[in-house]
Amino acid sequence: MSFAGKIAVVTGGTSGIGLAIAQELISQGAKVVITGRNQQKLDAAVATLGEAAEGVRAETERLADLDRLYEHVKTAHGRLDLLVANAGAGEIVPLADITEGHFGRAFDVNVKGVTFTVQKGLKLMGEGGAVVVIGSTASFRPEPGMSVYGGTKAALRAMVRGWVLDIKGSGVRINLVSPGPTDTESLRSFFGEQAEQALAYLNGRSTIGRIGQPKEIARAVAFLGSDAASYVNGTELFVDGGASQV
Repeated sequence: MSFAGKIAVVTGGTSGIGLAIAQELISQGAKVVITGRNQQKLDAAVATLGEAAEGVRAETERLADLDRLYEHVKTAHGRLDLLVANAGAGEIVPLADITEGHFGRAFDVNVKGVTFTVQKGLKLMGEGGAVVVIGSTASFRPEPGMSVYGGTKAALRAMVRGWVLDIKGSGVRINLVSPGPTDTESLRSFFGEQAEQALAYLNGRSTIGRIGQPKEIARAVAFLGSDAASYVNGTELFVDGGASQV
């Protein structure tokens, strides 16, 4: 696989899986524009990624921020070859404690944000372009307290299947990568004080005996975004160490 000369956008690219995806694409020759909510974290991530990276501060659920992002891409590069819709958010909240605010935050970022990230990004893409949406195995097997988060990711599965029909004949592919538990700072903060027990449980769930590393998710994303996957469209690739099978 090679992304030499390709232009990519990775939303939520300042840490964890998003940062690993940007690193993988750059290692294969791409120029990558990442987004993040926090300017300080965004600047640090760009410094880590090096000269092939650019950063645009954006909250993907804000349409004006997306317009600014894509205006930058258009002005600086003239086109977009690969879009990775990675930005997402989630909290552990059991049914009895779900609030309107919690529900709204999750769906705004994970569903509204991804929808308009893709819609607006497609305007800069031509034949041979690719979109990879980051889902989750929580979409069909949410752990306790993750019903809302899982619901947002299940929505993305249905939407991707619809989108490939909506853009039929464009030459652009849209696929979904659904990671299982992955060892990131955000996962550990997600579980809070119970992080170590939760990670031990998740390690035991995997049929290969451990949870994933961000670079392993990044390689799967790179495959689906590359010409090596030129006949793969509308699919969901589970990258979860087999946890979804047990």
